[in-house]
Amino acid sequence: MLRLRGSWCTLVLLLQHIFKISLLSALLTPAYTVSAQETGQEQSVATKKVSGVIVDAKTKEPLIGVFIQSKDKQFNQVSDINGFFTIDVADTVNLLEVTYSGYASQDVKLGTKLEGIAISLKEDRLSADELKSVQVIGRKQTTSISTSGALKVERIGAGELMKAACCNLSESFETTPSVDVGFTDAVSGYKQIQMLGLAGAYTSFTRENIPDIRGLAAITGLTFTPGTFVESMQLSKGAGSVVNGFEGTAGQINVEWLKPFEAKTPRLVVNGYQSSQGRSEGNLILNHNFNRHLSTSVLLHGRSDWMKVDMNNDGFLDNPMGTNFVGANRWFYFGDKGLEIQGGFKAIVLNTAGGQTGYKKGTEQAGNNPWGYQNKVNRLETWAKIGKVYAAKPYKSMGLQLSGIFHEQENQYGRRDYTGKQTSFYANYIYQTIISNTNNVIKFGASALMDQYEERFMNNPIARTEVVPGAFVEYSYKWMDKINVVAGLRGDYNSVFGAFVTPRLHLRYAPNEQTAIRASVGRAQRTANMFAENMGLMASGRTFYFNNTDVATALAAGDAYPFKPEVAWNMGLNLTKKFMLNYRDGTFGVDYYFTNFTNQVVTDIENYNSVNFYNLDGKSYSHSFQVQLDYEPIRFFDLRLAYRFYDVKTDYQAGLLEKPLVASHRAFANLAYSTRNQWKVDYTVQWIGAKRLPQHFNEHHNALVASGNTPAYWMMNAQINKVFKDGFLNVYVGVENILNEMQHPLIMGASNPYGQNFDASLVWGSGMGRNIYAGFKLNIGAKGQ
Repeated sequence: MLRLRGSWCTLVLLLQHIFKISLLSALLTPAYTVSAQETGQEQSVATKKVSGVIVDAKTKEPLIGVFIQSKDKQFNQVSDINGFFTIDVADTVNLLEVTYSGYASQDVKLGTKLEGIAISLKEDRLSADELKSVQVIGRKQTTSISTSGALKVERIGAGELMKAACCNLSESFETTPSVDVGFTDAVSGYKQIQMLGLAGAYTSFTRENIPDIRGLAAITGLTFTPGTFVESMQLSKGAGSVVNGFEGTAGQINVEWLKPFEAKTPRLVVNGYQSSQGRSEGNLILNHNFNRHLSTSVLLHGRSDWMKVDMNNDGFLDNPMGTNFVGANRWFYFGDKGLEIQGGFKAIVLNTAGGQTGYKKGTEQAGNNPWGYQNKVNRLETWAKIGKVYAAKPYKSMGLQLSGIFHEQENQYGRRDYTGKQTSFYANYIYQTIISNTNNVIKFGASALMDQYEERFMNNPIARTEVVPGAFVEYSYKWMDKINVVAGLRGDYNSVFGAFVTPRLHLRYAPNEQTAIRASVGRAQRTANMFAENMGLMASGRTFYFNNTDVATALAAGDAYPFKPEVAWNMGLNLTKKFMLNYRDGTFGVDYYFTNFTNQVVTDIENYNSVNFYNLDGKSYSHSFQVQLDYEPIRFFDLRLAYRFYDVKTDYQAGLLEKPLVASHRAFANLAYSTRNQWKVDYTVQWIGAKRLPQHFNEHHNALVASGNTPAYWMMNAQINKVFKDGFLNVYVGVENILNEMQHPLIMGASNPYGQNFDASLVWGSGMGRNIYAGFKLNIGAKGQ
């Protein structure tokens, strides 16, 4: 990508911006091959195609927007995002002139080789010295949305993650309006996310574009990636690329880890965290470069919840006690001829216990004994990525992605026991090239997915194995910087459900550089894991049913998986507008998405004493609308305002109803201020509207309460950061839930946890009270310190 250094970076950008405007005007003029204006007659001459790549002579990084023209000034072109260019010139042309701001111009002689010409530009030292005398002040946005590209992608940087106590992924979206975060139940302490009004299982999670959180880890998996490991994230709503698979109904979240080979990455990272609720965490990351080819990272995380906390005095711990350990190691190799290899593993060991304050592990779950919760997880992930990039043809590449997962968990919710094992393997081969020129890019390849599940719920076994081979093709078209089209199609065969096709389409139109209008439509399919995705419902006295038959009887019938796959179509439209007001940059965005299920495994909790899983018979849909404004009203003060509306309904056996525990309205504001001496203050406030609460038992009135709405409430968080010695040390202190808002009652029927009226799953508000925390982060050995 384009390199910009020192204090003259903004001026270079300004010059290039002016240059691009002039270039755009030139490109809008009809092209011709030879001048005939003087004679008034059209002539035709033979032409030849010249192609190549332009890079920085020192770093070998591709240069974007380099101007290439013939000496007679009649033919011109610019290099693309990969530094590549293709230009048609007359056969008589034997010299090209290459110019770029900040670099010395170069004349390139054309010989017999016309394709794959490698051009290296050297920095113009005189120009650089002149520009160094100009002082420019600029700041990198912590979250950005580009107007380029067919997909709208929110790029969440490390600065955004530092605005809150992002101890793991489930806590990394507090300042992101596109994502809702809530508790799964009142005993496990787990949080889950929602996008477009749909549960987190409908969002595709990847780690550097390899599938990560899925299957039995749909709920628990968000805690398996510590925030300190994360360099950045990319979030997109709606249908994604067919290259990454057929799942992802609501959207995609890709997580990028710290990379040891990057100069900005510290050689050593040490992080510590302590909360007033008895949560202690520590992270240690070691990065090492053996040489310019080989590098490695060792990443370690430990967490201990050692304090009994019951802030609402209902006799139940607000958060379970126990430990969680995560360890990872990964390696990178970059060859001289474009070969890239990455491999690694991650191991997780989790052991927690909670429930009533008097519960101890091993206590028999009967009579008047304390009700208990236990959770044990052992998980191993391995992965590898092998790629080949052609230096002379950077538009051409191939890659192979491999991953394997073994996941084992044991859960106890009072008298209920649940165990699950998952073994998964994934392979994905991708080949990319162009058709004629870089305006036409095509990707194609093949994938294979194997999931093996063995589950047991209250001694009732359920098992299945899915093998899904597939193939895909995706075509991308770009016309100047105004129009993008990405059309993808994949076909897969599921060993349980048969063959299916996944089409997806993304469109972008940019009337100018500051505006992008995008549209998308696509199909998604997934297999629901009823128990793992609804573990919170086990913390209740509800009876579990499959298709109106109790689970034991249904599973005894021998049908290993009695449901159809979930299939949905997602359609979206969004607008991104960059603007400048009072010499300060801002971004305005609005988006609308509609998700329509043709089949869904419905989770019906409309009756207070049961949960019934069955295939959709009727409608199930989600309307999502969001408007967001990011602006810097005064210097070093960033403001983010957002409003989001959901209309999520499903045909239950009782009729078409709003989905329970989903707020239709949500308002959001984040205020971030930083000083010259690197103090940072962040304040986030959210207003969460009413949610529909299904039929439940009210212990205070000793009566059933019909379905109704919960009250709206406010949530406020704040944090102060101080950065020392240009990032060597970061110290922070913060408060979550400043107003100490807590749901009351949090647990229905808490006085009789073994009764049928007990329910700890109907969590619509905060399950934790005010939390004060402090922490530090040491970054040792980063370039520039």
